Amino acid sequence: MDKNKFAVELFDHFAQQYQDQYMDVSLYHDSFDLFCDFLPPGSEVLEIACGPGNITRYLLHNRPDLCLLATDLSPNMLDLARRHGPTADFQLLDCRHISKIGRTFHGLMGGFCLPYLSKEEAGKLIEDAATLLRPDGVLYLSTMEGSYERSGWQGPSSGGPRKLFLYYHEADQLVTSLQNHGFTLVDLRRKEYRNTKGEAVVDLILIARRS
Repeated sequence: MDKNKFAVELFDHFAQQYQDQYMDVSLYHDSFDLFCDFLPPGSEVLEIACGPGNITRYLLHNRPDLCLLATDLSPNMLDLARRHGPTADFQLLDCRHISKIGRTFHGLMGGFCLPYLSKEEAGKLIEDAATLLRPDGVLYLSTMEGSYERSGWQGPSSGGPRKLFLYYHEADQLVTSLQNHGFTLVDLRRKEYRNTKGEAVVDLILIARRS
């Protein structure tokens, strides 16, 4: 089974429900603000796996000067994102293929794309980001933190038969990959909370600059 094709079909089907549940990103505002602090006025920013535009909306509200290209692999997610970021440009794009964009950026926002990428795909994403970012460009990545062995099929918190294959990532591995591809880590932070099932969750956030 193609896990990514399955994920796209699932996100297309549940795009509205996903928006209703995840539009509030206030838990992460401090990290978004730090990302923006590294961006000069008028910066060109690439957002990958933008979903319904929850991060898109926050970035453009706080930095309307940004020239933002938001991408996602789900057409229905992009339709929702356009409503929340009318000044942005949008493109249907797999975050595994960002090397095909053919332009460079001051910043790359990757909010929770890593849970859908394997360890190898995450490393390739960081490698591609190093190519797409201009000198001193800033990269934002976030993921669920945990042992990679925990990765597997998971169902929605609301129940139901449909499941997604979700990957957990470890901080040491991601930091090493960043360093190996010419990035300097400028911030690492964690957000700990309980999900709707009452389970403890740790979100890992990394911000790095290209050397």
